[in-house]
Amino acid sequence: MTDPFASLLDLPGVADAVTEARAAVDGLLGHRVLRRRSAEVTAESALRGARASAELEGAGMELERLRGQLMNGQQVTVASKDPRLGQLAANAVRVHADLGSLLPAFHSSPRQALARLHVLAAADLGVDPDHLGRPRSGAPVDDPLELGDAPSPAEVAARVDGLCSLLLAPTAAPAVVVAGVVHGELLALRAFGTADGIVARAAARLVLVDRGLDPKAVSAPEVGFAELDAATRRGAHGHGPVTDHGTYDVMARGYATGGPAGVAAWLVHCARAVALGAREGLAVCEAILRSA
Repeated sequence: MTDPFASLLDLPGVADAVTEARAAVDGLLGHRVLRRRSAEVTAESALRGARASAELEGAGMELERLRGQLMNGQQVTVASKDPRLGQLAANAVRVHADLGSLLPAFHSSPRQALARLHVLAAADLGVDPDHLGRPRSGAPVDDPLELGDAPSPAEVAARVDGLCSLLLAPTAAPAVVVAGVVHGELLALRAFGTADGIVARAAARLVLVDRGLDPKAVSAPEVGFAELDAATRRGAHGHGPVTDHGTYDVMARGYATGGPAGVAAWLVHCARAVALGAREGLAVCEAILRSA
């Protein structure tokens, strides 16, 4: 039997980037705070990951502002005048808060878990209730990353089926590779048509937890993606060093349309984001130590 995930390790740069990501997460998992206070780190990582995931959808806001709104029971609002973006940020928080409860379903029935992720991510965004949790079937498609023409509903259905089947099959591939493919596929397909980025990044995090890379969900790979995106944009405008990995939308477009080279670049990008997400987890651990 072929192992499509494992074969991706042979693409240029992927194996080395995955090794570096694994080392970064292992360094986080060895932090002494996790011996007794891992639940605090998990919760903070979820909040930071949700904020970063919302930012990548155009619903950016400061972490402390988001924390304050949630603690005070306020409606989540962002600087944009579009109230839909505030709802999207609130949904991202809800998604990340529920990831632990979705892990068993994701392990045994990934399609069911993906459906639940979409129900949470697209709530109160004007989606027909009959379409929540279902792969799109011809309704208008949101395309915040400007990936171009979306695959047909028939292709979406076939590729989501194929992806879920692969997730249930044995593979020798590292979790970072599997997560990168899940993330990239759901973005490229615009699988549900609304809030696909929130769903894709949450599903990728579930892969990392389920496959043992980060079993306590104490890293924040979404923060890594947001940091890479921001660093590239600063470099492009002359406000920082020029990076060699491209913005989030450019890398996702490469996965969707760039052939093997685009897939390789995307997987390296994902591995770098995982490594940066581990660094964010370390920052959370150190903050907890200082507050003790």
